[in-house]
Amino acid sequence: MYKGITFSASLMCIDWLNVEKQIEELEESLVDYIHYDIIDGNFAPDFTMGSSIVNLVQNKTSIKSDFHLMVDEPSRIFDAFNVPKDSFFTIHQEACRNLYRDLIYIKQKICKVGVALSPATNIDTLEYVIEEVDNVLLMTVSPGYMGQRLVPQVLKKVEQLKKLREDYKLNFKITVDGNVNLENIPKMIDAGADNLVLGSSGLFRKDRSIKKSIELIKECIDKII
Repeated sequence: MYKGITFSASLMCIDWLNVEKQIEELEESLVDYIHYDIIDGNFAPDFTMGSSIVNLVQNKTSIKSDFHLMVDEPSRIFDAFNVPKDSFFTIHQEACRNLYRDLIYIKQKICKVGVALSPATNIDTLEYVIEEVDNVLLMTVSPGYMGQRLVPQVLKKVEQLKKLREDYKLNFKITVDGNVNLENIPKMIDAGADNLVLGSSGLFRKDRSIKKSIELIKECIDKII
């Protein structure tokens, strides 16, 4: 954590030919979470890692886990992963026939629970479950492929979510996921985000090391906090 802001490194953006080395860099940089994007090819295009890869990476690092399931009816695979109790396990509002049931199951049986919204989904859809969650993840790009451009209207949703948190006197994390880079981070934090999912545009870059990326992100935060 840096000045109240936590960093979650998106594993789908890692250099898969140098995974062990880059995980060591993440540990040295004191990244708070590794973000595991689980995509089924139905709810969102593309496929990512399955349980065997996720469990292997978890066994190689002490960094806490942050699961993000972009999966239709995610309850089908709740038991597929080894999920430590201090993890976040986030599912999409749009993907669940019974969102409340699924959130309560995760909260009682698995670990800390989160709910995610795609860019076009209204914040109002969360009011009946908001008191049950530890994390709300707002997609700032459409779910699926990495490297997309920011949907700027989502920043208004971050502001709305922050106000909702204040109105209900709650303390869940506000996570932003998608095009989280040096240009957009100040706007995201100003709007109310306190957990940054860092991927190909902000952390895993070809033009600089992970350590240098983290240094630049912290300098960026220093200018606004």
